[in-house]
Amino acid sequence: MEYTLTSKVQSQAKAVLKDWIAVPSVCDETDDKTPFGRHIQEALELALATCEELGFKTFIDPQGYYGYAEIGEGEELLAILCHLDVVPAEDLVEWTHNPFEMVESDGKLYGRGTQDDKGPSVAALYGVKALMDQGYEFNKRVRFIFGTDEETLWRCMARYGEIEEQATYGFAPDSAFPLTYAEKGLLQAYLVGPGSNDFTLNNDRAFNAVPAKAMYQGDKLDAVKAALDQLGFEYTDDARQIVVLGKSVHAKDAYEGTNAVIRLALALEKLFPENPAFKLIKDKFYETGYAKPIFGEVEDEMSGPLTVNLSKLIINEDESRIGLDIRIPVTADKDLLVDQLAKAAAEYDFEYQEFDYLNSLYVPLDSPLVNTLLEVYRDLTGDLTEPISSGGATFARTMPNCVAFGAQTKGAAVTEHQIDEYISVENFYDAMEIYAHAVKELASDPA
Repeated sequence: MEYTLTSKVQSQAKAVLKDWIAVPSVCDETDDKTPFGRHIQEALELALATCEELGFKTFIDPQGYYGYAEIGEGEELLAILCHLDVVPAEDLVEWTHNPFEMVESDGKLYGRGTQDDKGPSVAALYGVKALMDQGYEFNKRVRFIFGTDEETLWRCMARYGEIEEQATYGFAPDSAFPLTYAEKGLLQAYLVGPGSNDFTLNNDRAFNAVPAKAMYQGDKLDAVKAALDQLGFEYTDDARQIVVLGKSVHAKDAYEGTNAVIRLALALEKLFPENPAFKLIKDKFYETGYAKPIFGEVEDEMSGPLTVNLSKLIINEDESRIGLDIRIPVTADKDLLVDQLAKAAAEYDFEYQEFDYLNSLYVPLDSPLVNTLLEVYRDLTGDLTEPISSGGATFARTMPNCVAFGAQTKGAAVTEHQIDEYISVENFYDAMEIYAHAVKELASDPA
């Protein structure tokens, strides 16, 4: 792609991204001085300081839930919806590079957040910076909104929505090109049932990632290994514990991963066939990522099939707790699905407990926003791929008339939430150029 607008700011953007990646902005709610931890507060303050240096007016929520940076004039508001929090890096020894020290190698920028979502946020920011440098004036207000707990409960945007102005239209740089016009509903829930005196498990992973590891510690190491061998499941072991191995992917793509927690449960079910948690998992979830024994075929043309990620399995003497991340097609009936899940769980003496729910997103394909963004993308890339739907959840769904737009380019590897997360330099620069042209069309007058 020819970088007609952004070539002069590329090195600046890369340097800023390195600074942003250096802040390990993982949610930490044990800090009583900030809502999500001092590192997330640091990331928010750093992002706003960057924006101030570029000439934006900034605001930070006094409680630390969100901040925004704005440029331009007018009644209409173009929102660019970003998030600064990242998922944990998990096992640091498995990373090729320090996840919080951005390293450029073989044309790739490695680090936690390079693809989700600091890299895309910086690309969009410096796309606008490029327009400013070339003398473009904005006939609408362009507002970068920085959220701080997108990877958990979206409390940042809930607070923003209670207090602040809604967008006229906008986009979230937190998905893939060409454009995501429909996003599934996101339901996170627990199934809670009887505990066990025979053993404890504490596989408490992030809801939105297929667990790549599951641990067993107890007095039946040899028997568990034999069961895993019989099932053909990979694991490592030492004298203290067994670690079942899987493959982590984003929960929206659960069917493409290998769920280590489910594999451990299937092995333990052979040793404890009467345990209701293991029976429930074996009968209803197994490894498909769809939970069809509970829901059947649930799919629509707009957004594809319902998917289920079983992310957590916690068992102690008081209770057993199974954590689920469910992506619901746009046209599906959430209440009906919850009823089906609750009834299935009750067969094993488990009850349904809702943790969080986000409504789906749908913006018609013939909307002016979609048409403008598609035209910009196609003119620059020559790629005529149709807009897509997604099981992912982006901040686009927090406001009307917003979509997810990039930053992953066609053919780019999906590395979000994974070990050795990266964005290629080419993808980073291409996204920056696309965002510059998109904002130029949506909110600026010629230089």
